[in-house]
Amino acid sequence: MKKLLLAVLLLSSTIAFAQWKPAGDKIKTKWAETLDPNNVLPEYPRPIMERADWSNLNGLWEYAILPVGQQEPQSFDGQILVPFAVESSLSGVMKSLGKDNELWYKRTFTVPSSWKGKNVLLHFGAVDWKAEVYINDVKVGSHTGGYTPFCFDVTPYLTSGNQKLVVKVWDPTNDGYQARGKQINNPNGIWYTPVSGIWQTVWLEPVNKKFITNIKAVADIDKSKLSVCVGTENTTPGDVVEVVVKDGGQVISKNKVAVGQNIQIPMPNAKLWSPESPFLYDLEVNLLEKGKVADKVNSYAAMRKVSTRKDRNGITRIQLNNKNYFHFGPLDQGWWPDGLYTAPTDEALLYDIKKTKDFGYNMIRKHVKVEPARWYTHCDREGILVWQDMPNGNYERSPQWQMRQYFDGVEMMRSPESEADYRKEWKDIMDYLYSYPSIAVWVPFNEAWGQFKTEEIAEWTKAYDPSRLVNPASGGNHYKTGDILDLHHYPGPQMFMFDSERATVLGEYGGIGLPLSDHLWQTDKNWGYVQFKNAKEVTDEYVKYGEILKDYVKTGFTGAVYTQTTDVEGEVNGLITYDRKQIKVEEDRIRKINQEVINTLK
Repeated sequence: MKKLLLAVLLLSSTIAFAQWKPAGDKIKTKWAETLDPNNVLPEYPRPIMERADWSNLNGLWEYAILPVGQQEPQSFDGQILVPFAVESSLSGVMKSLGKDNELWYKRTFTVPSSWKGKNVLLHFGAVDWKAEVYINDVKVGSHTGGYTPFCFDVTPYLTSGNQKLVVKVWDPTNDGYQARGKQINNPNGIWYTPVSGIWQTVWLEPVNKKFITNIKAVADIDKSKLSVCVGTENTTPGDVVEVVVKDGGQVISKNKVAVGQNIQIPMPNAKLWSPESPFLYDLEVNLLEKGKVADKVNSYAAMRKVSTRKDRNGITRIQLNNKNYFHFGPLDQGWWPDGLYTAPTDEALLYDIKKTKDFGYNMIRKHVKVEPARWYTHCDREGILVWQDMPNGNYERSPQWQMRQYFDGVEMMRSPESEADYRKEWKDIMDYLYSYPSIAVWVPFNEAWGQFKTEEIAEWTKAYDPSRLVNPASGGNHYKTGDILDLHHYPGPQMFMFDSERATVLGEYGGIGLPLSDHLWQTDKNWGYVQFKNAKEVTDEYVKYGEILKDYVKTGFTGAVYTQTTDVEGEVNGLITYDRKQIKVEEDRIRKINQEVINTLK
């Protein structure tokens, strides 16, 4: 019987491979070349709030592209590999969608018998942009926003046997007002291929009627405490939340409160988190009903503080754990030649972070994109600070836009629906990422792309999360608000403005280009801000910029961002090729100068 079952499994795997293959002839990563459609991104998708039992719905689904307003199709166009966007090679489809069409998905699933008596949550890591979800022909909910997770309790709509799941997606890309980052219908220059539909893991999770919905953890190293707020569903008076803090297997501290109350946990002699020592405490969070565990999740937290303070020369410095700390890292766009927004494997997702550490950096600016939860957990574990951008929308500049003098900005007028969408998604992103200790800076706007009501947005962001710094407009129209003045200058570093009351940083510079013929997304129209012929020339130029930057650190800069981690589509100014197969610089020299820049402030 076991041999027969194994044969059936092998046959089904062979059929799946026969039905799916990457589409198109663009370059691919090594991870894409060995991708198994039966085992796509199998890792638990949300390590910061983990339950023991779950079911992954990634894999081959049916898909169809129909004009807007049609009913569910009776027949489908073929198969699509979830969770890769329909425009990507790894989806197996590689077709554009556009504002006049909708993308339909369909598959069936079964609920494990061991889940009997449980509520079943259907999770989506991210769907770009508007999603409607149906279970057994009943619409169970909808969601807008391309960068944040959402879920539905589908228990009331389940039947016996196979369950039918249908998802309908509409995504206008740059024909709409929504946040979209670097996506554009006509990719060119610094604008890239659209990403439509499901692009993060889809999964099922069983819970009891009373369950934990979210955790917000905030450290206070000055008062030696950890504040934890636990959200719950369907709880009643008398229910209790318990948080246990562990260092390995040893219980450090624990506390109980009534549901809805913040938990203040003493953390004497705490081990502090930093890129040099990224220590994480394990958390066990229990929801108790009459003393019995109704729900349990495993999580983690870190004791760390991000702040600013003037040094003895009157320069406002970013501090980590009450010490001056220079933030230095690459602009990381998180694009993949085969998966676009979606890394082909978790190993690939981790690779860019590890290489950033290898290059000697201590920070990443996550540029106008939001990543899956596992990416932030990798940063927490590896020890990388993160500056998190809000993905831009409505980026078109007014005809009067130009580089303005300090405090003199030209802002857009957004439509009411555009402004409401921005505010909703920015809050959703902050809620989603609130507990990840690696995130040090929120960046609401980039280079005046869709910039509006800067002072109001920056002040709201700071009030919503006082534990982090706010960089109101990286390289954009500058206003006296937030914690940071952020300048952009290409190709070499330059400090053309300074703010003694806020931290002054170089939010973008560099862009040194090197096209490598066997690793290009396209054979022509490749560009960098400056271009060279080999790794030595690129490294020489990088080191030259580093020496200049060291002088600026002494006179005012307290952070810097180099453009960029990898090549992206037509851009060839990465430290690594787009397919991640070639390091384009002399790594030892890059690491040496980076460490010298960081240590200039120590």
